[in-house]
Amino acid sequence: MDLGSVIGLVLTIGLLIASMAMGVGIGPYIDVPSIMIVFGGTIGTLLIGFKLEQMKKFGKIFMIAIKPPQINNSEIIEKIVNYASKARKEGILSIEGDLANEENEFLKKGLSLAVDGIEPENIKEMMEVELEQISSRHADNASLFDQIAGFAGAMGMIGTLIGLVAMLLNMADPAAIGPAMAVALLTTMYGAILGNVFGTPISNILILRDKEEMASKTLIIEGIMSINAGDNPRNIEAKLFAFLEPANRKSQFDK
Repeated sequence: MDLGSVIGLVLTIGLLIASMAMGVGIGPYIDVPSIMIVFGGTIGTLLIGFKLEQMKKFGKIFMIAIKPPQINNSEIIEKIVNYASKARKEGILSIEGDLANEENEFLKKGLSLAVDGIEPENIKEMMEVELEQISSRHADNASLFDQIAGFAGAMGMIGTLIGLVAMLLNMADPAAIGPAMAVALLTTMYGAILGNVFGTPISNILILRDKEEMASKTLIIEGIMSINAGDNPRNIEAKLFAFLEPANRKSQFDK
C-alpha cells in the first residue's frame, strides 16, 4: 500500500468536507442535478472516448496507483549476480533448473531465451519490444485518468451554463433562482474536485509507476545481456548499481 497516495487522498477529501461542515454544513453542497451532470457526464464521455475493455479495468488501474506492485531492484541485482556467478562457473545451461522457481516473469523469460541459445541481439530486441508494449499500455491507463480531469472540468462548465440559463429564464420567480444558481456553482465545484483531486493526481502517480517499472526491466535486460556475454559477476553488479540510489548500493561480495 502506498501510504503517501492514500494519506494524500484522504487528507484532501477530509479537509474539503471539514471546511464545508465548518461553514454552512454539508447539505447545501449536495445537489443531485449537479452530480448527474458532472459524474454522469464524465462517465459517459469516458465511455465514448475509451474502449469498453479498458473501462472494465478502471478499478484495477486505480488500485495500481494506491497499491502498486512491489519492485526491489536491490533484490533483482542480487539474483542476477547469483545467476551470473553460476553461469560463469558451470555454463549458461546450469541455471535452467533454477528458473522454475523464479518469480520475476520478465527476468525468467529473458534468462530462458538465453538458456535456449537465442542470439543476444535477438534477446535484447524481443525484450525491448515487450518493454515498449508494456509502457504503451501504461500510458493508455494513465491517459484514462488524465482525461477525467479534462472531461470533469468540461462537464462542470456545461453544468454552470445550464444553471445560468435556468436562472435567467426564471428571473421573475425568486424561488427558482436559488436552485438554478446552485446548479451553476456546484457543477463547477464538482468538476474541479473530481479533476484535480482524483483525475490528474492518479494520472501522475501512474506515470511514475511506469517509470519505476521500466527502469527495473531495463536493469534486467542489461543484466541478462551481461550474463550472456560471460561478464565477471563483480563487474555486472557494479554496472547495475547505476540503477540504485548510492545509499542502496551494498555489494554482496563485501558480506
